[in-house]
Amino acid sequence: MDRARARVFIDGRVQGVFYRSFTRELASSLGLDGWVKNLRDGRVEALFEGEKKVIEQAIRGCEAGPPGAAVSHVDVRWETYTGDEQGFTIRY
Repeated sequence: MDRARARVFIDGRVQGVFYRSFTRELASSLGLDGWVKNLRDGRVEALFEGEKKVIEQAIRGCEAGPPGAAVSHVDVRWETYTGDEQGFTIRY
């Protein structure tokens, strides 16, 4: 198993369009751990932990986003897997 951790920053029209709920449902359906939150600058940040190939699937989902979203850019920063996350939550 190739465990990984990715911090993802999503730009575009991603706040006020249920993007965080979409991301939580996506990650949970894929069995990933982590969290998602809105940033003050209008972006959304997500942290995914799990199998690298599955995280890559989640990133592709983030690039599309939910109906109503308009993603303009996704920045992915791969980090060392820690195993600290349990489940997938929305942070406020």
